Amino acid sequence: MGGFKKTNTRSDVAKLMGYAYTCPDMIGGGEYQSFLGSAIIDEELVVRSAQVHALMPMMQFSVAPWRVLSDENMQICVDMANLHLEMGPKIIELAKEASKTGMPIVRPMALEYPDNGYETIKDQFFLGDDILVAPVLEKGARKRSVIFPEGRWKSDEGEIIIGGRTHEILVPLERLPYFQKIQ
Repeated sequence: MGGFKKTNTRSDVAKLMGYAYTCPDMIGGGEYQSFLGSAIIDEELVVRSAQVHALMPMMQFSVAPWRVLSDENMQICVDMANLHLEMGPKIIELAKEASKTGMPIVRPMALEYPDNGYETIKDQFFLGDDILVAPVLEKGARKRSVIFPEGRWKSDEGEIIIGGRTHEILVPLERLPYFQKIQ
C-alpha cells in the first residue's frame, strides 16, 4: 500500500499548504456599497487595512481613498502604497521563487521558525524569510507587543532589536511596524 511520505522540509510543508500567492481582500473591504450614501467610514480601518496590504503581494483599494478619507489619512495610504512599490522588487523575486519551490510569498511565523510555539500567532507574518511584519489589528491601539524570533532585527524606524523575546512598541496610526532580519 502507498501512503504519504513523511516530510520534514519547509519547502515540502509549504507545498502542502497550497497558498504560494495568497492575497488579502480589497483595502477597506470589498463591499463598495458601504462607501455610498450616508455610510459612516471608519477611516482608521481603511488606514490599518492599507498597512496590512502594503507588505503583501498585492494592494487593491475598494474605493479611492481621496473620496472617503481626510487628507492626513489619505496621505498614510499613499505612504503605504509607496512602501509597496519600494518592496516591489522583493515581492517579484519571492513570486519567482514561489513558482519554482512552492514557498509562499507571505509566510506564517511557524513556517519560518518551526518548533518555537508560533503556531497560534495570527497578527504577525513574514514577507519572505527575512521581513517580520506586525501590523495593528485592534481599533484604537497605539502600541502592541511583537514576538521576535532569535536573531537581530532592524525596525522600520532604524531601531535594532535583539530577538528571542517579546518587545512592546509604539504604533501611531501612520506606522506599519516591520523588521528586517540582520545577518
